[in-house]
Amino acid sequence: MTMTQDGAIGEGTLGIEFCGEWHHPVPGTTFSVGRDADLTVDTNQYLHRRLLAFDAEGDLWWMSNTGQTISVSLATPDGAYQAVLGPGARVPLVFPDLAVMFSAGAYTYELAVRNDSASFTGRDPRAVQHEDDGTTTIGAVSLTPSQRLLLIALCEPILRGGMVGASQLPSSAAAAARLGWPLTTFNRKLDNVCDKLDREGVQGLRGGVGKLATNRRARLVEHAILSRLVTPQDLDLLEVASTLGEKGTR
Repeated sequence: MTMTQDGAIGEGTLGIEFCGEWHHPVPGTTFSVGRDADLTVDTNQYLHRRLLAFDAEGDLWWMSNTGQTISVSLATPDGAYQAVLGPGARVPLVFPDLAVMFSAGAYTYELAVRNDSASFTGRDPRAVQHEDDGTTTIGAVSLTPSQRLLLIALCEPILRGGMVGASQLPSSAAAAARLGWPLTTFNRKLDNVCDKLDREGVQGLRGGVGKLATNRRARLVEHAILSRLVTPQDLDLLEVASTLGEKGTR
């Protein structure tokens, strides 16, 4: 851990990467991320002018959500630690590496945060277990093959791009067409996946007043990527399903 003699964090210990470019906040100042900020990620009008703020306090770096309506998802690379940072909340950056995701309108954005002063470490990613009945179990969540295909289709732009910055979220119609499914089938399976994850405690997937379909899909994509429910290695399954005209009958 790099600190000054009075116990404060030294300069250059925190790095924030977006689209291959690294930024290093300076202790004693606040580093902002948003539409019009120290790190401007996009001119998207649905994105807050300043959504995130990074600052050092004592011997810790902190990340704050300074927006009003957008929640921010974060996780360690192995998916073992996950959190959703709502507007007005902040969290200490105690892990060496974090993936940070948030969505505004039809776009999802990804940042990498590296903290050289962190004291905690993550663990090795959990192996994906393939059960005899054809389901996939990751942690406590069991997905049928068609449910997994649905997640892969929604996450395809990010899986192909590889956490590089901004990715456009597919519409339900586009994802259904990618799989060769009727839209009604896709929406039914989307409901089933969201209900299943909601029962596991994943926030932001339950419908209701003020819960737009786009917001639910965005939160599902963020969780699937950060928890490693789907990975780039799964894209081959999508190609096979698309070629065969998979109808999602399971």
